[in-house]
Amino acid sequence: MAAFWGNGAQPGQFPLEQWFYEMPPCTRWWTAATVVTSVLVQCNMLNPLQLFYSFRAVYVKSQYWRLITTFLYFGPLNLDLLFHVFFLQRYSRLLEESSGRSPADFSWLLFYAMTSLLVLSPFLSLPFLGTALSSSLVYIWSRRNPDTRLSFLGLLVFTAPYLPWVLMAFSLVVHGIVPKDEICGVVVGHVWYFFSDVYPSLHGGHRPLDPPGWWRRLFEWGARDDTVRDGPDTQAANINREFAAAAAPEV
Repeated sequence: MAAFWGNGAQPGQFPLEQWFYEMPPCTRWWTAATVVTSVLVQCNMLNPLQLFYSFRAVYVKSQYWRLITTFLYFGPLNLDLLFHVFFLQRYSRLLEESSGRSPADFSWLLFYAMTSLLVLSPFLSLPFLGTALSSSLVYIWSRRNPDTRLSFLGLLVFTAPYLPWVLMAFSLVVHGIVPKDEICGVVVGHVWYFFSDVYPSLHGGHRPLDPPGWWRRLFEWGARDDTVRDGPDTQAANINREFAAAAAPEV
């Protein structure tokens, strides 16, 4: 488990390969899966109709892969996909890196957001939820970095909390429709932000949306086993070296 989730950047890699492996694990594999999905659709190896979320398709026809693929397909290979992938990896990476060394906390955030969006999807007729999930992460990051100044397309300068609304306005202008998916993502992100960043200070530090113990153990058992396995041997070796140093004659 630790080897799977750990960063694999090595010296001498190509810049693109190094950039890929420098991303934290959840962001890395989400970004890769998004690009691969669009490539497979472009090559006619997948059909978008096989990927979107449908309550009937999942729970009546047992097409459970749709619970995941709905978050992976952002559209065909074009400039719009590049735009989505850029924001996905940038703000997902910033959030994941700030959540600590273990992927347990950030993966729990993804699980919460994905589950919430799947529940809301049938009521809002949102078949693809990747943009909504990305918007929820952008919102959380923007609220946690209120003093960060950003520039949009080199034309508009604003502080981070305005970023979700700037992106919504941009989507409205470009596509000409109200971005329901981005609004839904902001709502889901605000619930997480409130119960993780605001609620604890009002209720004695209680954090109701923190990952449960079994979830942490799922992601951290490999690292803990390595520590337990290596710890006593390392300590014994250090003690032996100390005794040897103490017993060695001075030169």
